[in-house]
Amino acid sequence: MIRVQDLTFRYPKTQGPAVRGLSFDVEDGEVFGLLGPSGAGKSTTQNILIGLLRGYAGTIDVMGKPLSQWGPEYNRHIGVSFEFPNHYLKLTARENLEYFRALYGGETESAQSVMELVGLGDAIDKPVGSFSKGMKNRLNFARSLLHRPRLWFLDEPTAGLDPVNAVRIREIVQAQQKRGITTFLTTHNMVSADLLCDRVAFIVDGQIAAIDRPETLRRKYGRREVEVTYAGGEGSQAQTFALDGLGENPDFLAALKSREIATIHSQETTLEDVFVQVTGRALQ
Repeated sequence: MIRVQDLTFRYPKTQGPAVRGLSFDVEDGEVFGLLGPSGAGKSTTQNILIGLLRGYAGTIDVMGKPLSQWGPEYNRHIGVSFEFPNHYLKLTARENLEYFRALYGGETESAQSVMELVGLGDAIDKPVGSFSKGMKNRLNFARSLLHRPRLWFLDEPTAGLDPVNAVRIREIVQAQQKRGITTFLTTHNMVSADLLCDRVAFIVDGQIAAIDRPETLRRKYGRREVEVTYAGGEGSQAQTFALDGLGENPDFLAALKSREIATIHSQETTLEDVFVQVTGRALQ
């Protein structure tokens, strides 16, 4: 769906490039995550791919065609949900959606259906200026689906949302993937990326440090250990054992036989832990 080779981009009057030498592919139908802290180059990369930034070096093919050869019809195939909503605040949600819906040819979803999808059906005829930040974000998300895009760009889609609506958004992304939509997700939220993405790329200082499936990265860089917490005595006592060969570890087997076990937990590494280990940088 997307093929990027040696992508480099420099903003005017800056000392160095915002992205340098990026190369990656996005498969048809997958959810691909570009993960990194603020200023890493995520939004720059996305803005190049959606056509907002030009003057880049390198090559980009999208849907089997060089990006430079796409014209206005490109916008009919892509949906974009920006991190910061941009709506007509004096208009109602319905009026906002109907306006943008009228810009697209071909079949579209109804304003009511996409509002119901994001849990805002009851607010469709309210002025957007009265919406909370989270509601505006969800309206932005709904608008990106109006024209049934083939390629979907999401920038921090769960930012500003409460846990219930963050789950709703993740479920919508998964449902759209089942319909065949390819999703390009930019975020610093490693939890959402871990739950949603088929593959992720870590980006820091405009360069990609690693690309792989989240579970593969966790296995490669994670701790293969089990922590056993014992009951009794003053406070809890814990002991750590290597996960490999655990069933034949005499100390572990002895502990199971001779001590009262309170809990046994595998020490699973999070995607954020892996990011810090690979890049040497925190997400904030």
